Amino acid sequence: MTRSIVSQFIVAAIIAFSMFTTCVFAADHERVLLWPQAVPGEDRLDSEFVAKVVAAEKKNVPDRVFGVTAPSMTVYPAPAERADGAAVLVCPGGAYNVLAWGHEGSEVAEWLNSIGIHAFVLTYRVPRRKPDFTLPPLQDAQRALRLIRARAHQMRIDNKRIGVLGFSAGGNLAVNVGTRYDEQTYNPVDDADLLSCRPDFMVPVYAAYLGAEGDDRTETLNPALKIDKRTPPAFLVVTQDDKNRGLHSALLFAELTKARVPAEVHVYTKGGHGYGMRPSHNAVSEWPARCADWLLSMGFLQASAPQSGDRSGSDQ
Repeated sequence: MTRSIVSQFIVAAIIAFSMFTTCVFAADHERVLLWPQAVPGEDRLDSEFVAKVVAAEKKNVPDRVFGVTAPSMTVYPAPAERADGAAVLVCPGGAYNVLAWGHEGSEVAEWLNSIGIHAFVLTYRVPRRKPDFTLPPLQDAQRALRLIRARAHQMRIDNKRIGVLGFSAGGNLAVNVGTRYDEQTYNPVDDADLLSCRPDFMVPVYAAYLGAEGDDRTETLNPALKIDKRTPPAFLVVTQDDKNRGLHSALLFAELTKARVPAEVHVYTKGGHGYGMRPSHNAVSEWPARCADWLLSMGFLQASAPQSGDRSGSDQ
């Protein structure tokens, strides 16, 4: 198959995906395509991989996304009576192969709304592209943060209170966007790309792939993470029984401390991986409340906003 035919195939796949996800995921919420024209690097995908992605798209259900060629973000504005000007880009996990849209995406957005925060759920590219499977999601996250800033005035968002929150692979993405914001990972496409993609804070929850070379089995932190005094403040959540991820989060906290970056880490004994916002008998279920407390103490959440960490907010 020639490159031109492959490109046509990709365009058709993008159109099909766009129509599908608008119906399934946008519902009552605005869905914003990140790239108005060409998606960076997608024209270089081989035909076999494109066919794989198109086939994966057919598996999509409301709480799982299996194939993404047209990355987007879905807007969950906080109710007017609660909105305090903060915003968060939410990055679902799924090993960079699938997106856990429900318990690591839309449910998180609803909780953020309950405490007065505008939420933008990121549908970044999956499954993994080669050779660097973290690059396309990083491009998508950087672009999304810039687009949020571009509409800050319209939505009354405070440009100094825009953060990123992610789970598992999405937690890895949150750390990457928080430590690699000065990298130009794609060619600018419009005026939005003149704006900063540095998040004002980051919340990695059971972040994966923080080990050296992105390997969860190693006992050392990935040296590629660029941590200095300009790294955004961080709130980290992890459990001790989640492979080496507890160790990696502790090592990340140590590096943040060395750089004098404000940070808080909550390491719970039990909970494993993938709990998201779901309640359980484990103490880790309290992390949303602790996160809300931290956001308030750091000034990212205003004192006038609902302070409960529960998803039901002040209505309960």
